[in-house]
Amino acid sequence: MKSKVKIGLCTGISLIVTFVIWTVLVKTVDVKPLGQKGTDIGFATFNVWFHKLTGEHLFLYKLGDIVEIIPLLVCAFFGLVGVGQLIKRKKVSKVDSDIIILGIYYVVVILAYVFFEVVHINYRPVLIEGALEASYPSSTTLLVLSVMPTLKFQFDRRFKKSTTTLVVSVFVIVYSIFMLIARAVSGVHWATDIIGSILLSAGLFITYCSAVALVDDNEGKSKDYN
Repeated sequence: MKSKVKIGLCTGISLIVTFVIWTVLVKTVDVKPLGQKGTDIGFATFNVWFHKLTGEHLFLYKLGDIVEIIPLLVCAFFGLVGVGQLIKRKKVSKVDSDIIILGIYYVVVILAYVFFEVVHINYRPVLIEGALEASYPSSTTLLVLSVMPTLKFQFDRRFKKSTTTLVVSVFVIVYSIFMLIARAVSGVHWATDIIGSILLSAGLFITYCSAVALVDDNEGKSKDYN
């Protein structure tokens, strides 16, 4: 195993472990019943300060919900790529290894998304249609930051640098930054929710890239992973 792959795997796993530790801290540090309907929130002093600083901008929340479909379309697109390869080549073993790993990766991301919709670490600082909703981590931020970088990663792998790859890269960066900022300042999440999503999505994505690099190395492929 090349040292670069080892570093990538260690970095990704370390970020995921950091996310777990962060989650424990969110449940145990400075916990106060300052949320909606007296619900507890961790890092209460910091979270309440940040929420008052940004205020509530629900139009950003609603806009984010509308354009959240984009990462789902990215997942569907690469799913169709994999299915197309399977139909054409007639064997799962003939499907590109990075596409198979990508499919597994998307399943992990979706499972994490669903898990935190069921297991409530804390609740949103605002009521959505009069009801409490799970807040940690920000599921939209997790989805965007986990999926969108894979679009750039795959385009960089499969196409030579061109106007198309540049446009894709710029789109991924601008869209991801917009969604991150929109979620952070919309007032529908605590700051710790956003931090948790960043840690988990970064850990998962770096682990995915390193897994692809490891398979490429084993298959004798030579690629530069950035």
